[in-house]
Amino acid sequence: MSYTNASSGSGSRSARRTVEFGRTYVVRPKGKHQATVVWLHGLGDNGSSWSQLLDNLPLPNIKWICPTAPTRPVTVLGGFPCTAWFDEGELSDDGPKDVEGLDTSASHIANLLSTEPSDVKLGIGGFSMGAACALYSATCFVQGRYGNGSPYPVNFNAVVGLSGWLPGGQNLRNTMEGSHDAIRRAASLPVLLCHGVGDEVVPYKFGERSSQILSSVGFRYVTFKTYQGLGHYTVPKEMEEVCQWLNERLGV
Repeated sequence: MSYTNASSGSGSRSARRTVEFGRTYVVRPKGKHQATVVWLHGLGDNGSSWSQLLDNLPLPNIKWICPTAPTRPVTVLGGFPCTAWFDEGELSDDGPKDVEGLDTSASHIANLLSTEPSDVKLGIGGFSMGAACALYSATCFVQGRYGNGSPYPVNFNAVVGLSGWLPGGQNLRNTMEGSHDAIRRAASLPVLLCHGVGDEVVPYKFGERSSQILSSVGFRYVTFKTYQGLGHYTVPKEMEEVCQWLNERLGV
């Protein structure tokens, strides 16, 4: 699939950069279709590996959409090209530095959800950089606009981030202040964040800090789960708790 900023709905007025996303993998619901969740992979991965894991979860009424990020040079890898939802250097509380990349991916996700039935609940989740992109998309929904100011078209009912971080968390407080609509949306959107204390790729403090920032700007339903001894990967216990949480929040 090939998208440009011009056709993807992000409405950028700057020089448009053609971005080609990889293959999208879809896991059809085995029961009644009650919810659709977009799940975003981590840096250098693709939608296939997560689609296989999600297909085995005991959530028969969820349709999973697992897109593959574009291949792009990544600063933290010394410019080496790999699949990435946006460019990223060293992690920090500042930024985000690549708003255009984040907006383009968030817009691609919105396009994938644009044809879902109106009576189906929508969720977004991801792992590592995918979790960061999911949280960015959630903040776009809450504020009603992309980072470039264009209207954001999707309404989310649940957000999950595993071993990730909130891009530009420090700036969120400033952009949320004074917006009653944004505060109202944030107050009703449940967010689940999970992080391993032993994470050597995205240190635990970034997950913890993201949870604190979201709570401080008005997200009332943030759940932050800590896993002792867990590195930068998932374990069955974590996925079991994700399933339980999605069951409760999406009614599936």
